[in-house]
Amino acid sequence: MVGFDIALLPVLRELAERGSVTAVAAATHRTPSAVSQQLRTLQRQAGVPLVERVGRGVRLTADGRALAGMAAGVATALASVESAWSEHLTGVGGTVDLAVFPSAAELLLPGLLTRMRAYPGIVLELSDVDVSEGEFVPLTADHDVVIGHRPDGARRADGAAVETVALLREPLDVALPLDHPLADRERVGIGDVVDETWIGVPEDYPIDRVLTALAAASDTPPSVAFRTIHLPVIENLVAAGHGIALVPRYTSGTRAAGRFRLATLADVRAGRRIEALARPDRAVRPAVRTVLEALVAEAQAVTT
Repeated sequence: MVGFDIALLPVLRELAERGSVTAVAAATHRTPSAVSQQLRTLQRQAGVPLVERVGRGVRLTADGRALAGMAAGVATALASVESAWSEHLTGVGGTVDLAVFPSAAELLLPGLLTRMRAYPGIVLELSDVDVSEGEFVPLTADHDVVIGHRPDGARRADGAAVETVALLREPLDVALPLDHPLADRERVGIGDVVDETWIGVPEDYPIDRVLTALAAASDTPPSVAFRTIHLPVIENLVAAGHGIALVPRYTSGTRAAGRFRLATLADVRAGRRIEALARPDRAVRPAVRTVLEALVAEAQAVTT
């Protein structure tokens, strides 16, 4: 029977998620040579090649990927036992590192912090992040909870590597200057707005994917005059008459009155899904689970 030191498994998991020995070393505060030595030791104990050379780096073999997947399960089981014992001894407490993108922070963070006053033993450490759709899951390697978003129809991130907790669906509306010819309309169709000048977010961000889908439906490439990650800047540009934009209804709706008009898209279901992501071994921690439950409760509150 093949046996190995399970304490070495995390380095294989980190390599699977981070992609290079250098990245693993930086994340785990070790030297690359120390990481390489642990990989060699684990490979010798496993009895099969776990990594292979590719150029100046390494990648996991099929056996390496399989064992890395098992490593996540081992980490979750160990974390579950450690968390249950800690809760038995001291109750729910500890530090939870929460990464959240700005517009979700606007929507959820004030209420979340109010709810967390009921749990004085939990300390929230907040990180402001704004990345493209595909970069939210990798952030779970460095944060306990990551709040991300994806457009309607995009694949959910569930899997062995990450647990996904649905928070809310936020419709996307068309923001129009107050003096725009369509500003008196409650609903507008794709054909009404597709030829307009748009103020957008960077490419590959969830809202941009929705705009691209609208353009594809009409076979008309969108004319995007300016792109920014900052929602208030987008709103200011629309209010000043420099274009129109797709904006999240609940978030932008609080600032629309007297500045710009929000119109529903009549012939398409446009929205974004806001979700909380966490590694399974972190999600089992009572403090992390408490934060996730508070996020779900707050998301329900802002949509009712």
